[in-house]
Amino acid sequence: MNSSKLTGFILIGIGTAITLMALLWALTNNELTTSARVLTIAIAVVLGLPLDGFGLYLLNKGSSEASDEKVIAKQRKLLNLVMTKGQVDIREVAVEMDVNRDEARNLIKDLVGKQLFSGYIDWDAGVLYSVDASKIKDGKCPKCGGKLELAGKGLVKCPYCGSEVFLS
Repeated sequence: MNSSKLTGFILIGIGTAITLMALLWALTNNELTTSARVLTIAIAVVLGLPLDGFGLYLLNKGSSEASDEKVIAKQRKLLNLVMTKGQVDIREVAVEMDVNRDEARNLIKDLVGKQLFSGYIDWDAGVLYSVDASKIKDGKCPKCGGKLELAGKGLVKCPYCGSEVFLS
């Protein structure tokens, strides 16, 4: 539970407690005149309701923050997946993150829109490539001339001879 939600619950509890205690005291105290009861109830409402209202606001804000934190955690996981593997299939992202393909696409588009994802996307093939993929000059292994494949962040591996090329 985040601090906004906790503070919201506390304020709602305090506001409700103040209002209820004042109401009970005003209604059960036989020594009070009618105008004193009305004044006590009015003061209780003036003190209690704003606390309840602000508590509800914080509770709502805390729920919204928790929802945003879940999306941010998914986006962070997506970025880590692409950076560590170099290239990743969108279907693999969806399975790994337990979301459907459309949600995975929306996460990717949001990251691109926020300029947090640098690399490139082949939407037709459904593959995300890290920025390191663009650093492969001619795409050929310096040892055997075979086609290089991304193996991780800053690492390209030749599937033919096993050579690893580290990108700077």
